[in-house]
Amino acid sequence: MIFDPSSLRYNDKGLIPAIAQEAATGEVLMMAWMNAEAVARTLDTGRVTYWSRSRQAFWIKGESSGHVQTLVELRVDCDRDCLLVLVEQTGPACHTNRRSCFYSAVRDGDEVEIMAPMAD
Repeated sequence: MIFDPSSLRYNDKGLIPAIAQEAATGEVLMMAWMNAEAVARTLDTGRVTYWSRSRQAFWIKGESSGHVQTLVELRVDCDRDCLLVLVEQTGPACHTNRRSCFYSAVRDGDEVEIMAPMAD
């Protein structure tokens, strides 16, 4: 069966959440949004492409930073309303220069930083 990005369940703004995960380790790196064209571009190019809600433009991960996400596999959840993007991540995934955007944890009621920025 040929995959059709329009078969996904997008929200009222035409977006679907996409969770990026390091393919080799299973580490969850980040969450961003895609629209149907971003999904198609990602599949066509192998470079993970998101939709920037703030800029209202396509955003190819690593285009300006060099912290590229290369597509390994795109997975669709059972409700077809969320994507899991398995990637090979070059450098940090987070704009704070951390490997993952999920660098804070709530432990015993306190929020703690569990990951420092990567060295340059």
